[in-house]
Amino acid sequence: MMKFFISLAILFSTFVNSQKKINGISFVASNRIVSEKEIKPVIKINANWVTLMPFAFLKTETNTNIVYDDERQWWGERKIGVEQTAALFHNQAIKVMIKPQIWIPNGFTGNIKMKSEKDWQILENNYQKFILEYALLAQKTNCEMFCIGTELNKFVNARPDFWNQLIKKIRLIYNGKITYAENWDKFQNVPFIKYLDFIGIDAYFPLSDQKTPDIDSLSIAWVPIKSQIKKLSKKFNKPILFTEFGYQSKDFTAKEPWNHSQQADVNLVAQQNALAVVLATFWKEKWFAGGFLWKWYDNYEQVGGSKDSDYTIQNKPAELVLEKFYKE
Repeated sequence: MMKFFISLAILFSTFVNSQKKINGISFVASNRIVSEKEIKPVIKINANWVTLMPFAFLKTETNTNIVYDDERQWWGERKIGVEQTAALFHNQAIKVMIKPQIWIPNGFTGNIKMKSEKDWQILENNYQKFILEYALLAQKTNCEMFCIGTELNKFVNARPDFWNQLIKKIRLIYNGKITYAENWDKFQNVPFIKYLDFIGIDAYFPLSDQKTPDIDSLSIAWVPIKSQIKKLSKKFNKPILFTEFGYQSKDFTAKEPWNHSQQADVNLVAQQNALAVVLATFWKEKWFAGGFLWKWYDNYEQVGGSKDSDYTIQNKPAELVLEKFYKE
C-alpha cells in the first residue's frame, strides 16, 4: 500500500488545482427519502459536484412509450426525490447536474430506432415532454448543469433536426449549462456538439487485458485516446466532461469497463490503479472540465467493501485515492 501511494504522489505531482475542476460523483437514486446523513460521506471525499439521475423506462429499443415519474418508481428516480436531494446538496455548497436517463430492461439505449416515421414522431414528442419537464425542474431548483440525453447515438444521428430544436427549447426555459453524455465508442459522432456547453463522454474506454493492470501500462493505453479527445475539444473549442467514468473492483476491470454483467473475482487493486491513472491523465489538462465517478450509493455503511466487485469505490482502497485527489 505504501508503494502505491508513493506512485500516486508522483502521478499527482503535476496537477493543476483539482478543486477548480468538476470533482463529481454519480449519486444513485434511492428507494427511500435521503437526509443530511447520506450527504456527509460525499462531503468527506471532497466532491464539489453530483449527478442526480431520474430514470425513465422503455420496454424495447423500438417502443415509443416513455414511462417516468411514476409512483411505482423509487423515490430518488422521481421529481420529488430529485428536487429534495438537490436541495440537500446545495445546502452543502455542492453543485448539481440533473441527468435524466432511459432504461431498457433487455436492450441498449444506443440502439433505439423506430420502425416508421410515425413512431419517430411519437417517440420525439414523448422524449421532449420527459426532458423539458426535468429541464424546468433543473431551473426551479437552480441546478447548475443539465444533461439532455445519455448514450442515444442512433436516435441523435437519425433525428438531428429534432435534437437541434430540443436544445433551443431547453435554452428557453433553463439558464444553466447543458451537455449530452455519449458512449465512449461514439463520442465523436454527435451532430449537435456545437450547441452544447460541454462535450460529454461516458468514458468506459478499453485499456488493458491484464488481470491487475499496472499504472504504467494504463498510462500508456490512455495516450492515443487522450489525443483523440483533445482534438475534439480543440475542434469545437469546448471543454470535455466525463459524464461518467469508473471501474469495477474485479479482475480485468480495464478490459471492458462498460461490461457490468461479466462476472470476475474481486480485485481492489485493479480498481485502485485504473482510477488513479484516469485522474492523473486528464484532470491536469486545461481543456478538461472534470467528471462524475460512477457510482455512489446513499446507504454508505451497507455498500462496497472488500468483498464487493461493483463500480462503487465506497469502503474500498479506491475511495482513499479519490478523496486525496479531490482534495488537491
